[in-house]
Amino acid sequence: MISRRILVASRFVRAARTPYLRYPSPVVQQFRLYADKVVKVPEMAESISEGTLKQWSKQIGDHVEQDEEIATIETDKIDVAVNAPEAGTIKEFLANEEDTVTVGQDLVRLELGGAPEGGSKEKADATPKEPASKDQVTSSDPEPEPSNKEDRNPKGESSPPPQKSEPTKQPPPKQPETKKDESKPATSPALGGRGERRVKMNRMRLRIAERLKQSQNTAASLTTFNEVDMTELMSFRKLYKDDVLKKTGVKLGFMSAFSRASVLAMRDIPAVNASIEGPNGGDTIVYRDYVDISVAVATEKGLVTPVVRNTETMDLVGIEKSIADLGKKARDNKLTIEDMAGGTFTISNGGVFGSLMGTPIINLPQTAVLGLHAIKERAMVMNGKIEARPMMYLALTYDHRLLDGREAVQFLVRVKEYIEDPRRMLL
Repeated sequence: MISRRILVASRFVRAARTPYLRYPSPVVQQFRLYADKVVKVPEMAESISEGTLKQWSKQIGDHVEQDEEIATIETDKIDVAVNAPEAGTIKEFLANEEDTVTVGQDLVRLELGGAPEGGSKEKADATPKEPASKDQVTSSDPEPEPSNKEDRNPKGESSPPPQKSEPTKQPPPKQPETKKDESKPATSPALGGRGERRVKMNRMRLRIAERLKQSQNTAASLTTFNEVDMTELMSFRKLYKDDVLKKTGVKLGFMSAFSRASVLAMRDIPAVNASIEGPNGGDTIVYRDYVDISVAVATEKGLVTPVVRNTETMDLVGIEKSIADLGKKARDNKLTIEDMAGGTFTISNGGVFGSLMGTPIINLPQTAVLGLHAIKERAMVMNGKIEARPMMYLALTYDHRLLDGREAVQFLVRVKEYIEDPRRMLL
């Protein structure tokens, strides 16, 4: 009886000395399960509930720090970055590239924790520099087979070829790929062929097409033209641009002058800044005391219109700085929904691409859009003499349901007068 008690006690002593984690238990497994975190598709905007998973920025096995970008989701307005909520290692992708994902959907599984020691180095060593072809097999001997006499052994016999190991069953690590914008046609090396390519439109291009067609079907669009002499404005810019750049770091351009001229012209023609709202095509006119100008910016994925808010309270330098900041964000794909929401009037500058004349399309629910074009020297009659003057064509496309032709022409003439004599904008 005493010996049995001693035996039982000795077993308890050995169990106590045994490390706890040597024997995995359901508790340990549950703890490990809780150490994983599933990253979900983030909230994107009130009006956006889904998008296309365009690209994974990381691969399985990569370590990510907190707030580091994991993936990019393309919506019909902006690209949304998915960031890691905590530091960890990517264990599993729960969606594939080009899949449609919805807000709140499981996207990727993370194993929380710091980076493993030497993890980056080991991964770099394990990653092949070039992917092996199907005919190649992994060899345990890095030496190439001898191909000439100098490579033979001292006895003059050729050394036996190295034995090849069995083909590796595991696929090579997936290499990060550089994504190409498939919405842009690839340049053909030579014309004359009869090849064809079909490329799916991205979400932003689909949304642009939808809104442009909606504008044509809804608004009673009409365009009026005028021309403006840019001599005085160009002299004004040349005189002050260096001082403005030195003091504020802002490059003084022409967009700020046309924005300011449009704001002042709206005081006489307020309907240009209004919109039609209501059911069945609209039965209510909304007049506004503020001016939020949408500035059309061309990006690789399509045309976007970020908004300069409360333009009526800004001077030329303030407007120019806001336009420059929004343009940079657009080119860097960092625009947010808030940057593009709203807008009461649009200015589109096709002249930077060399456009001589065009008819812009209204950005609903706005009433009008002002189109700027290229500056060209033309022969003009000035005080009975023919002179070469830098001229620009202006185009105003307006919704004839709200604006009459007389008001549209008067607005464009007001803008022309302010630009041809910038001092009038100070009165």
